[in-house]
Amino acid sequence: MRRESFQALADGSFHRIAYMDWGSVSNPHVVVCVHGLARNSRDFDFLAAALAPRCRVVCMDVAGRGESEWLEKKSYYSFSTYQRDAATMLARASAPARRWFGRRAGSKIDWVGTSMGGLIGMLLAARPGSPIRRLVLNDVGPLIPWSALLRMKGYITRGKSFKDFEEVEAYFRDVCSSFGPLTDAQWEHLARHGARLTDEGGYELRYDPKIGDGLHGHVDPEFPLGPDLLRGIDLWNVWSKLAVPTLVLRGAESDVLRPATVQEMKSRKPDVEVVEFAGVGHAPALMSDEQIRVVKEFLLR
Repeated sequence: MRRESFQALADGSFHRIAYMDWGSVSNPHVVVCVHGLARNSRDFDFLAAALAPRCRVVCMDVAGRGESEWLEKKSYYSFSTYQRDAATMLARASAPARRWFGRRAGSKIDWVGTSMGGLIGMLLAARPGSPIRRLVLNDVGPLIPWSALLRMKGYITRGKSFKDFEEVEAYFRDVCSSFGPLTDAQWEHLARHGARLTDEGGYELRYDPKIGDGLHGHVDPEFPLGPDLLRGIDLWNVWSKLAVPTLVLRGAESDVLRPATVQEMKSRKPDVEVVEFAGVGHAPALMSDEQIRVVKEFLLR
């Protein structure tokens, strides 16, 4: 596991995007993992460790999260920025295969996205000439109701601080309870990488508290998300453009990916594979043996 970074461009200025790199950089099979709205790349540590013997796994911190740089203009926390950054990540991830095996060689690039990360992957995979070969959507689909978006945006705190690590872990056990049953070690992992020490000796969450400011506007004229995301996300036009094998994971108690949405996804794309996990809401943590096995079998098929 290596921590790497690159410079991306938004609003005429550069910002640093951090990512964790697992496995051999010469492996032409690359799995790119992207997290949810207020999460970070370390959510994928358990999955990446399981895949690393067979694949190179690249887990990106979206701008304003984890170790990636915060944006100066908060309105640029948008899907337009996230897509551009991710496209740069895809190009960077595929470069070593050409370096090792010649300029005509290419990587097999798969995408695993949780919630927001799944939307980014869907938008990129639907574009002409996309390098994405297989797509895993973790508890997200083309339609997200405004009520679920409002609830998720409500989790974004404005400068919340904690006096000690015990408070941090208690906070994550509460706000992430929908992830399903996790071990004590897994809760500790989420808390450890979800907050950072402050100069005053306390803890703060590991994201820009203004990441929600960009949840308005459009991705682009071709793939609009609507004038206001709080009215809901409707990307059926994007779903219709997908031509890659797709695996959809769903928490059986999820309010983000509803059963009716899954049925419509199947009717429009009959070859989509769907696996549901009992006792889980939004979103499966991809830390249990069962969840990791399902993703691993799909990607290595």
